[in-house]
Amino acid sequence: MSDGRRLAARLLLPKDKAKRPVPAILEYIPYRRRDGTRPRDDETHYWFAANGYGVARVDISGSGDSEGLIQDEYHEREQDDAVEVIAWLAEQEWCTGSVGMIGISWGGFNGLQVAARRPPALKAVVSLCSTVDRYADDVHYMGGCLLND
Repeated sequence: MSDGRRLAARLLLPKDKAKRPVPAILEYIPYRRRDGTRPRDDETHYWFAANGYGVARVDISGSGDSEGLIQDEYHEREQDDAVEVIAWLAEQEWCTGSVGMIGISWGGFNGLQVAARRPPALKAVVSLCSTVDRYADDVHYMGGCLLND
């Protein structure tokens, strides 16, 4: 990151990446890529790589093996970091310059929030189990009321 922090990532690339550049897919969540989401990641991300996409799974700053402190859900620095990661992916020689984001819940929220910032290389977002109105329809708020579970 521009402030010297390092984010932990796993990168899967198609076998023929040297023959032709491919688009990149970013999944950017705090759930420990090394073990927390590994079984699900292996199934999904290897499929994407086998079908012509580069896939980056990045632990949000302060989570998993990434440096720093997590400040809050969906914090501005989290979005800043995602924009930097997207730009880095787009600049790689194996990448076409086009990046998409995928995410469920936290990853879905940050995908929508990062898309609202319009980073040039971000071309698509697949967001599941998320919302554009966190205070009306979210796991923490419903109809503007805090859900204390």
